[in-house]
Amino acid sequence: MVRTYGGWRRRRSIGLFGLGLTATLVLLGGLVVLMLAGMFAPGLALYLLPVMAVAFVFAAVPVQGESLLSFLLTRLRWWWAKVLGHTRYRAGVMVEHPRAFQLPGILAPVSLLSCEDGRGGRFGLAWNRRLGHMTATVLVSSNSVWLAEPADVDTWVASWHQWLASLGYMPWVQWVTVTVESRPDPGSALRTNVEADIDPKSPAAARKIMRDLVLSAPTVSAQVETRISITYDPRKFPVAPKDRMQAAVEISGYLNQIESSLATTGVSVLGRATPEQLVAMVRTAYDPTALNDLSTLLHSTPEDIGTLDWTDATPVEAEAHHDRYTHDSGTSVSWIWQEAPRTHVTSTVLAELLSPTRWAKRTTLLFRPWPAAAAARALESQNSAAQYKSELSWRVRHRVSARDSQDLAYARQAAQEETRGAGLVQVSLYTTATVDDEQRLKQAVAHTESAAETSRIRLRRAWGSQDVAFATTLPLGVCPPFLVQRGMG
Repeated sequence: MVRTYGGWRRRRSIGLFGLGLTATLVLLGGLVVLMLAGMFAPGLALYLLPVMAVAFVFAAVPVQGESLLSFLLTRLRWWWAKVLGHTRYRAGVMVEHPRAFQLPGILAPVSLLSCEDGRGGRFGLAWNRRLGHMTATVLVSSNSVWLAEPADVDTWVASWHQWLASLGYMPWVQWVTVTVESRPDPGSALRTNVEADIDPKSPAAARKIMRDLVLSAPTVSAQVETRISITYDPRKFPVAPKDRMQAAVEISGYLNQIESSLATTGVSVLGRATPEQLVAMVRTAYDPTALNDLSTLLHSTPEDIGTLDWTDATPVEAEAHHDRYTHDSGTSVSWIWQEAPRTHVTSTVLAELLSPTRWAKRTTLLFRPWPAAAAARALESQNSAAQYKSELSWRVRHRVSARDSQDLAYARQAAQEETRGAGLVQVSLYTTATVDDEQRLKQAVAHTESAAETSRIRLRRAWGSQDVAFATTLPLGVCPPFLVQRGMG
């Protein structure tokens, strides 16, 4: 029997028609005013009625997963930002301003720190100067579930759940992202690695055999990388650090604990991402054709750290459109997880979405741990909201829809599991597909959306926020609030 998994539900408010509590109170207040006007000033009520009808339409009609009012406000803000030129980025060539070379948009306050890992090496920290957050990235290699025993897969899933639940006891961990990135490889990486490992003193016949093998290998293959990025808020450490150096030391200690606990979750820890690797990840995301040029940077020695410059990651130009994001040699389209699968799924549910394609693709799962002390109150609130909606449906329509019944069952199940020690996290998913030729963009979009449907996941294109969703899939600790309110599990 194939094991299935579930345990998530979309966070819902107690408001009417999917509205929040504040919007519901405003709507009810308007109805009260309308009734009072009808009783004491019928003429005034005739003027208020069309206004209330329009307000109700703007608040209750859904468009692309949000209310019509929110949709129109987003479009208005997008139009105004475009008028002001905030959607376009151009890097300077000859400038003296100290901030001339920085990442565009929401990534502007992020800079790179190089820190000692206590093992004779160094790792990179993405430091958000505005928020004070620091993000470290751990490179991992995931074990395949196709060839593993079902019992081993169940153990990995349970261990991953326990690992996420343990973060609820670390208030300094703000969120965790797991990113699987795949991109076409022209074969240069294989040649570079083999050439670097060949001993020049080895026999000539052995060197010729190795070079012949490289030449006979497929010229086109795919590179697949998996990484886990942990974002910390040093101000919430048990003892607040005095400066960035002390914060980096504390983060290094917590990373040791996190790396050791990941060993039972079905992944092999390859090490912490070095500053060179972080620069290469960001640069190749903006400029896919720069992968070959940055191959030496990826294999730099610790002595080369001093020559590292964060400006190597900065794109030359970038422009955010309403439906796509153009940057250097690439054009990207990003999606947001609108709804998790309502049914139980298997351990291979994301296999189709994560599979390599003929273009670069990054899929990021974002987990925001709920503090263990607040998890019970949050689940009780969600349980009350689900019961209220079910009772309201029964009183108004004399029946409860299947969706409301299932949602109430999931809310009760989550509350019961929390009392048995389960953790609570907010979870969302983002996917970005990047092509180097805009003529292939439609094919990439169609393939990605089809793969999501196969995985039983509803994706919504990040209309008007393409640059923000693009930045969320990078290992730099970006987590926009409006992107994370998607689900609880």
